[in-house]
Amino acid sequence: MAVVFENQGDPKRRRTTINAKNKRRGRERGEKAIKDISGSGAPLRARAIGGASSMAVLLRALCLLPLLFHVGFGQLLPFFGGKFGRNEDESDSKPDFGADYKGEWEVVSKDSGVSAMHLILMPKNNKAIMFDATVFGPSNIQLPKSEKCRPVPDSKTNEIDCWAHAVEYDIETAEVRPLKVLTNPWCSSGGLAADGTLVGTGGWKEGGKSVRLLSGCATCDWEDSPNALSGYRWYATQQILPDGSFFLLGGRRVFSYEFLSAQGISNRKSFNFPFLRETTDLAENNLYPFVHLSPDGNLFILANNRSILFSPTSGQIIREFPVLPGGSRNYPASGMSALLPLNLQGGNAKDIQAEVLVCGGAKPEAFNLAEKKTFLPALKDCGRIQITNPAAAWKIETMPSRRVMGDMLLLPTGDVLMLNGAEQGTSAWGAAEVPNFTPVLYSPQKPMNERFTELEPTSIARMYHSSSAVLPDGKILVAGSNTNPGYNFKGVKYPTEMRVEKFSPPYLDPSLQAHKPVILQDFSQATLRYGQKFLVKINLSGWDVETTDIKVTMYAPPFTTHGFSMNQRLLILGMNNVNQSFLGFYNIVATAPPSGTIAPPGYYLLYVVHRGVPSTGMWVHIQ
Repeated sequence: MAVVFENQGDPKRRRTTINAKNKRRGRERGEKAIKDISGSGAPLRARAIGGASSMAVLLRALCLLPLLFHVGFGQLLPFFGGKFGRNEDESDSKPDFGADYKGEWEVVSKDSGVSAMHLILMPKNNKAIMFDATVFGPSNIQLPKSEKCRPVPDSKTNEIDCWAHAVEYDIETAEVRPLKVLTNPWCSSGGLAADGTLVGTGGWKEGGKSVRLLSGCATCDWEDSPNALSGYRWYATQQILPDGSFFLLGGRRVFSYEFLSAQGISNRKSFNFPFLRETTDLAENNLYPFVHLSPDGNLFILANNRSILFSPTSGQIIREFPVLPGGSRNYPASGMSALLPLNLQGGNAKDIQAEVLVCGGAKPEAFNLAEKKTFLPALKDCGRIQITNPAAAWKIETMPSRRVMGDMLLLPTGDVLMLNGAEQGTSAWGAAEVPNFTPVLYSPQKPMNERFTELEPTSIARMYHSSSAVLPDGKILVAGSNTNPGYNFKGVKYPTEMRVEKFSPPYLDPSLQAHKPVILQDFSQATLRYGQKFLVKINLSGWDVETTDIKVTMYAPPFTTHGFSMNQRLLILGMNNVNQSFLGFYNIVATAPPSGTIAPPGYYLLYVVHRGVPSTGMWVHIQ
């Protein structure tokens, strides 16, 4: 039974008294706590990895033993059965560790093999998938000699293509494995299914109705179903839904949507969507529409400069939001967008608020003028709106620099990183000038006018068809950039870019590494159930860590192309307590997201963040 005393002296002394009582109870109740957390009748045990010997398992168990029966687990029990949320001392939280470090860039590969028009991090295997179109001629890497070459579609001379247009890139070693994609995925869409399979959809010509599946095994390659879609999805958007199926929206002059099962089963029905027809103009400016899953199960959709909340179950528009002023936000006047982190730390799941951030882009006429080699200044503004508020209005902020066709990524800390792109023109081949080399950090929780911080610039132009991804260690993988219709390395202002970089954000400042938590993955729970309380064990230097110093986040890795990271999602989980159990080891009991509307089923990177310094992420699965 938890007891709260009011007006009884120093609050820290009260907590010490309560903790001492809990400590005395801990030995008898520790094992029961482990059973409750693990969801089984047996205590949590060390797992043998890779055929470890029984002696190794015994040693792991001995290491775990003091953790089980020290202070921690007795203190966890009063919190079991409560709704997710932090302790009452929220106001006692300390500020994040500060540093003047602006980040660091490093080139980690001189040749990615293919130009990374599309990029996604695969779960668990430390591999990123990069792929390009199949019609731009030779890439920089051939298919293995043991692999049959790809028949060129519609060839009257039985032409074959022995070049790879997709690779599996090892994020640790930079080694690449060529993959064979059969139908053209030029300007396609994608996302991870609940089992971690990459589901790619659409493309050009014979790829326009294709569904491509790629699993994460060491020898897996693309499985292609050329006529699985109802609509021709070129420049379309793909969003995972609460049940694990996908919502596909739009395409060039395709004003419809359809649904696709996670298994890629053929779909022969699409639904008319007049909103896309209404938002198109002479340059279109509504391709790759921004789609975000709201906590209420509806979809926020922005096309050009208009946005709605749409029910995928009823097919009805729930509400239309005010017009976002300034210009066009979707391809080719490409801005950036992200659903800001969802905070699950307090209250009922129905009360979770959601905000969307949209930044950059260009004037509606920018594409037509760029074709005449007149490059308008890109937009410098951001719009932020609370999509769960029926009376929502856009709040406008100003970025430090103009940006078009940039990327917007959510960091493990809950901050937003903007990078890549240009300061003039629009998206398309040869349609932009003045590369924007400088990434910008946006801190959503800070006061207005204090949210933007410019970081260390790169020296490599990342223009059209560049991409990026957040990695488990918190670094950012950056690849691609090709403003040419083909692989062109000489005689052009912006050659096809094959180098791969990693960017270290400010939280990777070497001076902060002593504050970095280390997740003990063997002793932490990796398979989650909705609404379940689960255990995360960490090692962390220092003796003064409190619950309010720690947050646990879950990140859904996105499919990034053309400045939009589809299915990206960061959740700040509710926590019940943080307890030091033994010599710098801490037990965290967190609460998994309550449903698929908050966290669609699948793999997430789980991070523990200590006053702004994140751990290396651990893959978890929820379903």
